[in-house]
Amino acid sequence: MENLEKNPLKHYLPFSVVILSFVLSSCSAIPLTGKAVAAIPQDNGPSPKVFFCPKEDCISKLIIQINASTTIHCAFFGIDDKNLIDVLREKSANGEVQLVVDEQNKASLEGIPHRQDTSRQYMHDKFCILDGEKVVTGSLNPTASESSYNNNNLAIISSKHLAINYEQEFQELWSGHFGRGEKVPYPLVVVNGKQFENYFCPEDACGEKIIAQIAKAEKSILMASFSFTHEGIADALLRNAKAESKVLFEKRGSQGENSQFTRLRDFGFSVKTDTNPRTMHHKFIIIDNRTVVTGSMNPTANGDKKNDENIIIIHDSTIARSFAREFYSLWYR
Repeated sequence: MENLEKNPLKHYLPFSVVILSFVLSSCSAIPLTGKAVAAIPQDNGPSPKVFFCPKEDCISKLIIQINASTTIHCAFFGIDDKNLIDVLREKSANGEVQLVVDEQNKASLEGIPHRQDTSRQYMHDKFCILDGEKVVTGSLNPTASESSYNNNNLAIISSKHLAINYEQEFQELWSGHFGRGEKVPYPLVVVNGKQFENYFCPEDACGEKIIAQIAKAEKSILMASFSFTHEGIADALLRNAKAESKVLFEKRGSQGENSQFTRLRDFGFSVKTDTNPRTMHHKFIIIDNRTVVTGSMNPTANGDKKNDENIIIIHDSTIARSFAREFYSLWYR
């Protein structure tokens, strides 16, 4: 088993990253100029792609990416899609495939090098790092029901620096370090001229990052969530009187203990429950139609403070519009 001390990733994390992280902790991410821009890691490559399930076959998109890769490191809360498992098994014969899953995952992964989370909290991540230069993330667990019936999103981003972030997280999980870890090395990365923020829970205080984005909203906040119990995030919505907010709750999640559905409704917020007879599994927020927060984290206390989770904040109006179309297709269904 590779341990963190022997992890070759450390050779890619210069001391300047520590200084950069300190500087960026007080930055708003938009706008930055001069020396601040020069200090931010820059990546260029294929444009990011976003897919929405079930209207788009997300697992097929994931399989295409994996088939084109040699080094494949993935962390999924759950995986049972037979086609994907077969591909991972085949790829492991000629490349490096490593898979981390939560202990609740029951599908047979024989023939695929894998580890299970054995801790009390969930290993709730959903991501892959492909050839050290591409990240696949979002709300999708690659299971038959998730892709075929449930509402999910899948983002594919080509960025070596984001890949380093996710690889550090993956190596922590692979080494058995669950529910804790090092701070993200590159919290802010520019990809094709657009800013991406990236954080891991619980070590990077994801809830605080989400609250900060909500506080910046000037016109609109659109939110779709499988489970929303985080009082601090709900407080941030209530405090922001400038932005018109709409929150779509998964129907069963809206009835759960500590759900913020009734509280927001009683304060006059525009809230709805989804109509998917299966599951609305999204976890995303759209700020002013120019910024998207997505990833594996439900806005819950456990998602913020206990589980292994990831969020990515995308400052790109084109991607934000794609998420907005998805939001309204569910809001008015």
